Amino acid sequence: MMQEKNLLRPLNFPKGSYGSGYVIYNLGEKGKVGVLNLQGRVFMYPIDDPFRTADWALEKIKAETNIVVVDMHAEATAEKVAMGWYLDGKVSAVIGTHSHIQTADERILPQGTAYITDVGMTGPYDSIIGMKRESAMKRFLYATPAKYEAADSDAKLAAVVFTVDKTTGKAINVERILYPPFENKVETPNPN
Repeated sequence: MMQEKNLLRPLNFPKGSYGSGYVIYNLGEKGKVGVLNLQGRVFMYPIDDPFRTADWALEKIKAETNIVVVDMHAEATAEKVAMGWYLDGKVSAVIGTHSHIQTADERILPQGTAYITDVGMTGPYDSIIGMKRESAMKRFLYATPAKYEAADSDAKLAAVVFTVDKTTGKAINVERILYPPFENKVETPNPN
């Protein structure tokens, strides 16, 4: 198996998959940060249980650091929320990914875990999840394959920033970012 520390993939992928399911980065004076990637199973390919995989990984990661960030890559919102509650107090943050649409539910759970159901997409928002609207729409209208083409306008950065207590590994602040923000105004024609 290829072990490339910067190629992060879900830890619960089949054995032999390229990349690493978790990494621990040494940031010098700032300490170490563990990053764990998991994939959900609802509406996705059947793979190992992400919850029990997280338990196994956290035993290893926690031996080196209290600061742990989990990327929960899943289709079902409920599965991401469940992982957040399951890991509350065990990790610093659970950041949901995959749906491409940023949710507005960022918060710190009762035991100190920063959480957001989906961090959102960094890419073109004048699109259907990053693809040109015309080609993506054909798939929905005709239920037949159509070549996806990447969109290239209205690029935005979607992110989440959280602050963690270095000693405890607990989150103390979380903030979602979308830049530039959407402009929600309608141009009205000038009657003159």
